[in-house]
Amino acid sequence: MTGLDFDHAACAAILRRSGSSFAMPISLLPAAKRRGTTAIYAFCRVADDLVDDAADPAAAAAALATFAAQTDDALAGSQVDEPVLRAVADTVRRYAIPPGCLRDILAGVRMDLDRSRYDTPAELEIYCSRVASAVGIAAIHVWGFTDPAAIEVSHDCGVAFQLTNILRDIPEDLARGRIYLPRADLTACGCREDDLLAGRIGTGFARLATMEADRAAARFRAAAALDGMLATDGRVVFRAMFGVYRSLLAAVRRAGTAIFTTRVRSSKPRLLASAAATVAFGTRWRR
Repeated sequence: MTGLDFDHAACAAILRRSGSSFAMPISLLPAAKRRGTTAIYAFCRVADDLVDDAADPAAAAAALATFAAQTDDALAGSQVDEPVLRAVADTVRRYAIPPGCLRDILAGVRMDLDRSRYDTPAELEIYCSRVASAVGIAAIHVWGFTDPAAIEVSHDCGVAFQLTNILRDIPEDLARGRIYLPRADLTACGCREDDLLAGRIGTGFARLATMEADRAAARFRAAAALDGMLATDGRVVFRAMFGVYRSLLAAVRRAGTAIFTTRVRSSKPRLLASAAATVAFGTRWRR
């Protein structure tokens, strides 16, 4: 196997190893679009791992800067050694993805090196727009969309998914020294950061859990409109992803204040059932 087939196979291997909840929805796409979407996923995964797996922040920053420079080279048509970058550059050209999407993703990953706290929901939304909404905007160019408004609605979808990730992963982020819950929200609910870090979860944290889940749910309601703006291929994969993430948010709600001390998990059968039901009945379906 040589050339672009090798490059895209390397991306597929990254997706297989990841155990990502995106793997099943992506598998529903036709081969060419599946390949392009997988390249976008692999690009994000490699960039994330440069930051999350690094013990030395300075080394991570240098590695990310090198990766960003190589990304620019690949997008400009220069030869690079990284197969994921060759695959994603091919995808950008093939589907007319705005190159700024990739640069926004890298800027979002860089934020995890530059800051570990957010004062307001508006500040957190900037982070979400880079690490998640930019991914969604890139993806819908691969899937196909019929309404320019899909770009803005993809932003809502990215925020919805990323806020869900944040609520699912609170303990893991705390272990990395990161708190994505806005300080303004903690204050509004009478919660203290040092209590969160120490695992002292008082009554105010129940209000905080509800507030954060409600904010994510509002973005899910806005994102549901994307269903009517996509080509048929895109609609199927979007519905599956929407179903998976809506199920994860439901698991967050069921967990209540446990989200602050234990990573939220939802069973694979439950996720698959939610994805299948949403594919069949649409994003506005409710059990």
